[in-house]
Amino acid sequence: MKRLVKLLPFYWVSLIIIIIDQVSKYMIRTYLEPGQIIKLSPKFIWLTFVRNTGAAFSFSFGNPLLNRILFIIISIIAIFFIIYLSIKSKNRIEIFSFALILGGAIGNLVDRILMGSVTDFIWCDFPDVIMTRWPVFNIADSSIVIAIVLMIASTLFQKEKIEEKE
Repeated sequence: MKRLVKLLPFYWVSLIIIIIDQVSKYMIRTYLEPGQIIKLSPKFIWLTFVRNTGAAFSFSFGNPLLNRILFIIISIIAIFFIIYLSIKSKNRIEIFSFALILGGAIGNLVDRILMGSVTDFIWCDFPDVIMTRWPVFNIADSSIVIAIVLMIASTLFQKEKIEEKE
């Protein structure tokens, strides 16, 4: 319990991500029609309103109801696992990353429960790398990706520090 109390500042990060994510999705659902595009720049970043019943990169089991049920269950299990991992971790960057992942997971879970799908709205074009345009995503997705990048970078640099000491 003492460890959980020490993690409260990190869980504030999760709460901030959830709030920003939900407010941005609410604004998109309020001011844009599904499929409508607002070009913030001529080619690079656009806003559009997409309802995603699948998961990352629109991965789907083919049935929206099945997707909703399975992704809600998977999200809840993942949330408890993330909390467990953050309690066990002693690395501050890792704990911060878990807080970002937790905020993103809860943000998308709220959408699945209340809307039946996740609201995606950020559409980017990375110059002819892999695909023409990146799949549409949201703040919660961005938070999760940033966390993964932080964890990878932390792992790589920690390994270098360990090798330097030997």
